[in-house]
Amino acid sequence: MKRIALVCPRYGTEVTGSDARYVRQLAEQLIKRYEVEVLTTKALDDKTWRNWYARDNEYVKGVRIRRFNTEHEKASNIDSYAKTYIEECQNDKRSMGVEKIWIEKYGPFAPNCIRYIIQHRQDFDAIIFIGYMNYLTVAGMPEAADKAILIPLIKEESPYFQFITFQQMFRMPRGFVFITDEERMLVRRVFRTQGIPCEVIGTGADIPDFVDETAFYHKYNIRNRYIIYCGRIDEEKQCPELVHYFLEYKKRNLHESIKLLLMGEVCCSLPESSDIILTGFVSEKDKFSGISGSEILVIPSKQESIPEVLISAMAMGVPVLVNGSCETLREHCRQSNAGLYYEDFYEFEGTLNRMLESPKLCSAMSKNAFIYAQQNYKWETVIDRFIQLINKAVD
Repeated sequence: MKRIALVCPRYGTEVTGSDARYVRQLAEQLIKRYEVEVLTTKALDDKTWRNWYARDNEYVKGVRIRRFNTEHEKASNIDSYAKTYIEECQNDKRSMGVEKIWIEKYGPFAPNCIRYIIQHRQDFDAIIFIGYMNYLTVAGMPEAADKAILIPLIKEESPYFQFITFQQMFRMPRGFVFITDEERMLVRRVFRTQGIPCEVIGTGADIPDFVDETAFYHKYNIRNRYIIYCGRIDEEKQCPELVHYFLEYKKRNLHESIKLLLMGEVCCSLPESSDIILTGFVSEKDKFSGISGSEILVIPSKQESIPEVLISAMAMGVPVLVNGSCETLREHCRQSNAGLYYEDFYEFEGTLNRMLESPKLCSAMSKNAFIYAQQNYKWETVIDRFIQLINKAVD
């Protein structure tokens, strides 16, 4: 059986975020076909990279994990440091030395992980680096370039693309895995990676065999139809804007008894209203039961690289309403014919009314959503394509 390594900044069931969840799901699927070893740090959060995990080695759901200490936390002045250097880049004053210091400040600075890659690279048939902008990928890629596959997880074009470090690094791997076609086209345009094998694979949908909508309604005292947002509730995800839009919608559409249910940890200030239901952090069972029982899943974020919750909703036949400023989300709606999108309040109001007032439209979207998820995002299909890329790139 072939052995592969996944190199990522954080890993564990306690680690939150769509990127972290994607890595866990990928590892847990790949162990069905390969021997898998995750090389990561002891950090729990990416704000500080502070060591949190105690064990150096452990197994989680059958996946072997090697954790390495971060030698220092993320520099508090990292943003101003980068801003100054980016201004120098625009004046054509690039420096590999300055960039090396920057990436070490950015972190997670775990040089022992890089030493392990150097010492054991021959033990693996492929080494998969996840996320382009972190110390482990930047320092590890040159040491294993002939076996390297990069999953960059790029959300949007960035001024960091000007760095010599990234211009060189993106030409090193033997293959790329992209989550979206937009990401693939961006990388090809900016880094000129034509000729390096790549696949747009995305992520799979992990849907439980049984969801209990009735139990969910009773548990959270839900008596009305509702649309749902699922994820971290904060400003970066445009959640306050969503709440503002929805409350304004309710004022202008008094006949509608619909509620907005926000599921997840609240990390920003929100107005109190009887039309807003807050569940807080919920179990996986409640999460899927809540999505399944909703009329529409709403994603207000302008930046999403791994829209896992969108795929999960579609796999359960739930139509979606998304922020059209996010190209990735917009394209999922177009390709699936299972959702609509908006870019301002009036479009939000119009699309929401159109979906809520047309059972025939929502029924068609529901069927399209299920078909789209089945055809493109079953884990068996995702992993088959992943294996084909590995074999093409590093065999």
